[in-house]
Amino acid sequence: MTATRADPPPPEPRLPKRRGVELSLLVCAVVISVFGYVAVGLGRSHAVPPDAARYGAGLGLLALLAHLAVRLRAPYADPLLLPIAVLLNGLGLVLIYRLDLETPRDQAAPAQLVWSTLGVALFIAAVLFLREARVLQRYAYVCVAAALVLLIVPIFFPAVNGAKIWIRIGGLSFQPGEFAKILLAVFFASYLAANRNALAYTGRRLWWKLQLPTGRVLGPIVAIWLLSVIVLVLERDLGTSLLFFGLFVILLYVATGRIGWIAVGLLLAAVGAFVVGSYEPHVHGRVQDWLSPFASIDAGQGPGQLAQSLFAFAAGGMFGTGLGLGESVLIGFAAKSDFILATAGEELGLVGLTAIFLLYALLVARGYRAGLALPHPFGQLLAVGLSSILALQVFVIAGGVTGLIPLTGMPMPFLAQGGSSVVTNWIIVALLIRVSDSARAPRPDLVEPDLVVPVAEGTEAH
Repeated sequence: MTATRADPPPPEPRLPKRRGVELSLLVCAVVISVFGYVAVGLGRSHAVPPDAARYGAGLGLLALLAHLAVRLRAPYADPLLLPIAVLLNGLGLVLIYRLDLETPRDQAAPAQLVWSTLGVALFIAAVLFLREARVLQRYAYVCVAAALVLLIVPIFFPAVNGAKIWIRIGGLSFQPGEFAKILLAVFFASYLAANRNALAYTGRRLWWKLQLPTGRVLGPIVAIWLLSVIVLVLERDLGTSLLFFGLFVILLYVATGRIGWIAVGLLLAAVGAFVVGSYEPHVHGRVQDWLSPFASIDAGQGPGQLAQSLFAFAAGGMFGTGLGLGESVLIGFAAKSDFILATAGEELGLVGLTAIFLLYALLVARGYRAGLALPHPFGQLLAVGLSSILALQVFVIAGGVTGLIPLTGMPMPFLAQGGSSVVTNWIIVALLIRVSDSARAPRPDLVEPDLVVPVAEGTEAH
């Protein structure tokens, strides 16, 4: 046997970093947000808000710091993710500020700005110190243990609006379930990536393309999922329990490639929704409101929250009434949180609402794209899981406030009032930034230029 030198593979085309594109889009996102802030002032009092420059400078500074962190440690990251997050967060602050003008004794925008700053700080920390999202695979069981603790702790605190999902200490309150969804996504991705072959190719075939894996492989992850959902049902946090169920089914389908899991998931979701909606009083009331949103008007009690939300969308029409000129505050205490989308629909119209949905769709699609470009299954599943969290949350909330499905009570990502939510969403975007950087960064050559390849005697190397 002789040896000869192998021809080095052709160099891979070098992908552009596109950090300049990201910076340009960030400037546009900040300008649009400031324009919205000014429009609220002009619509309400025919004057520019006195702190408009301060709002623009603050949002611009946060965006610039986040951009510098990405430019320094994730130069090949997707250039659209960060600008979309900044624009959605900026619009959310504008909508909350607009509703604050109707409720001067209940100001939510200052607190939301503080939580947004904390979210951006955690985003920067994650981008700077987490070199690769794949590292999280080592801590899968730590993540699931922490997630279960976060889900259980609120049981020991008083209920708020019928749900025991909050922890209040002094003047500070937060929702631990928001952080648990990221930790469970890490665990699901890690476990399914390690057992995907056993899940896809072993077990007993039930019907058509549905093959039930062995209990030893499927049992642990099903047990964790069931435990988390049971806790959430006891806490009456049905929106998050629905989110976990959808996340579990989607990742199981992506890991195995078997479409039968989608059919089983939809069937189980329908059965579960029927049972919970029939026997749980809190959910049963929401189902009745969904089936008859105008029943309270017929009874002479005035419109409920869902009816008022539908009126807001109808009043918005195609182009909206203009920022600051709507009446969506009539929805009540949830106008800044669960029903923030009604304000967007009334004051920005169908055109503005469509633009917001396109931003969410683009954010989710870029997350999926980053995951599909990765060579390792954990990164793929993690990116799909994090993107699916955003997609499911938008669908559940938008469907609830428009009357497509019963209300479940969840915050709209980045738009709605909620400190835990906005911080969690910034962490999700940071992880997607890391995944997309790993997907687009140049990879080391698989064959070194000086590698010697053995060749059998009597043959020639080409």
